[in-house]
Amino acid sequence: MSYLKYINKNNPQVQHLLISIRLPNGHWAGDITRLYHHTAIRVDEHMPLPNGRGSAKCTITGEEINETIESLRNHNGVEEIVIYENDGDLAEVNVTIAKAGGGFLKPLMKANVAPRTPFKTTDGWVDWNFVTDLDHLQILIKGLKESGIPHKIHSFSKEKTPRLLTPRQREIFDYSVRYGYYDTPRKITLTNLAKKVGVSKSTLCEMIHLIEKNMIEAFADQIREQSPKE
Repeated sequence: MSYLKYINKNNPQVQHLLISIRLPNGHWAGDITRLYHHTAIRVDEHMPLPNGRGSAKCTITGEEINETIESLRNHNGVEEIVIYENDGDLAEVNVTIAKAGGGFLKPLMKANVAPRTPFKTTDGWVDWNFVTDLDHLQILIKGLKESGIPHKIHSFSKEKTPRLLTPRQREIFDYSVRYGYYDTPRKITLTNLAKKVGVSKSTLCEMIHLIEKNMIEAFADQIREQSPKE
């Protein structure tokens, strides 16, 4: 029960947990990122499929993209991999996960919780964000401990309305708008925008994805209200 001392009991209704978990052997993302230490697999979207299978839309970054994709294709936990884009240092793919291929771990399913997307796996460790109530967090952490799954709790906190973008994300957003990244047609490529910002193409891709995700989530209800289906 020592882990639970971090939980904010003053607001048991909504809690925010940031945790890193070592994925077990046999898990597709854990195995591949342990094999290629300089590769990161970010799951941007995920959904369950029939018969215990799953689907994950992923962005892969690192030094050995082609080798990583080939290893994914041959992994027992992967039924199929579809490549949307691959420019050598970044690839966007969709992974169909086989039954028992390593979707979410049993403690998550027992606690009936799912992490927020996107989330990243590097060197066999996945970083997950959970927003749930106290009871579900207790079940999750107890399950991880009883299962002997290595994990590192980074923070427990009361969930509160955060700023929409971090200062760095705001800077990236301003650059993107100023140089026409969102224009149609685009006035600047991702590669050239990355040079202006001073980061790698893969890093900028990830940052823009997070910016867009935050903005869509923040204005989703307003968009639905102002854009009726009929």
